[in-house]
Amino acid sequence: MKSRDHSLRKGATLAVICVCHLVHDGLTDVLYVFLPFWQVSFGLPHSQIGLIITAYMGALAMFQIPAGFLTERTGERVLLIGGTVVAGLGFVVVGAVGVGGGFAGLLLVLLIAGMGSGVQHPLGSSLVATAYRNGGQRMAIGTYNFAGDLGKVAFPFVAALALTSFKWPSVSIGAGIVAVVGAVCFLIAMQRLGIGGSPTIERTDHDGSSGRGWGIHNKTGFGLLSAIGIVDTVTRYGCLTFLPFILIDKGLSESRAGMALVLVFAGGAVGKFFCGFCAERLGVIRTVLLTEAVTVGGILLLVPLSPGAVFILLPVLGAALNGTSSVLYGSVVDFVVPQRQARAFGLFYTVVIASGAIAPVIYGLLSDMTSIRQTMTTIGIVAIATIPLAILLAWHTRARTRAN
Repeated sequence: MKSRDHSLRKGATLAVICVCHLVHDGLTDVLYVFLPFWQVSFGLPHSQIGLIITAYMGALAMFQIPAGFLTERTGERVLLIGGTVVAGLGFVVVGAVGVGGGFAGLLLVLLIAGMGSGVQHPLGSSLVATAYRNGGQRMAIGTYNFAGDLGKVAFPFVAALALTSFKWPSVSIGAGIVAVVGAVCFLIAMQRLGIGGSPTIERTDHDGSSGRGWGIHNKTGFGLLSAIGIVDTVTRYGCLTFLPFILIDKGLSESRAGMALVLVFAGGAVGKFFCGFCAERLGVIRTVLLTEAVTVGGILLLVPLSPGAVFILLPVLGAALNGTSSVLYGSVVDFVVPQRQARAFGLFYTVVIASGAIAPVIYGLLSDMTSIRQTMTTIGIVAIATIPLAILLAWHTRARTRAN
């Protein structure tokens, strides 16, 4: 009976954190749908479009390490619920103020909203990893990541559909309200399950480390994994930010470009699930090599293909573009000790997301100086760097295994 109750509690914990991930990732990726509308409303060049993503993602990245450390003293619940409320209220304010706040006001509010959303990845990953510490961690974290991709499909789809009938401020307010209501539901569920309410470690751990260090027992492997994550994230953020604009350049309307993004996110949801399966069967490195090769080819094909052909390509590109991250995130636990999972996840997410956050503004400047097509080609070429990095990680892992 105790075993059955424990299994039910693990499943319920995973379900709650998955829905929380769905809401946060949905809010984050709905930004890409708003970008063409904000360009028209605020009269923005591509460099300032990139700055919007940089501000939100940069704040999201920078708050992850503090969140990982704070949760060791407060527990995950307070930070996770508070962050969800802040992120949701940010979208409500953006919609309520509209163009009246100007571009600077938009950036400021999104900066704060990004900080609120920054708590979700390290704390959610840690809660799931802890619940499944006795087995099934990789599959549970894969499910958790897949839930985030469902949010990336649902929120942009509903927003793109709503934008055909409503102005963007109303749609932004609606998305924010969903997040705030969700936060209340998460609070009730976490209290009933009794999760996230206590500090994750004592002041002095069983290993006598007194709470210091990142808990990384294989620094070279963790570094190579992070390097792959950096290039992968730079590619993903750059591609998603400017994909609507290359479609508009091909003659599509802002609303149709938004719907095209939904195809990418839908492919990404399937890709993360499929790539998690492939990682178990083929191994992490082979899966990364496969997905990155498809990513490079897919991005480079965006430039010459006709709009009709691009729509066929987008789900495949989305599967490869988002599939790699699921494999990478699930592999973090291979390089860290269990007592430091929250801060190690926080470090990993900070490094890769902060690097990715810089990419949109750089690619935006490149687009303003050259063209959107030249920028997309550059994004595809940069993505090639993941392939030799993955080969290096494979070599290092084999060498370490033989040494042990």
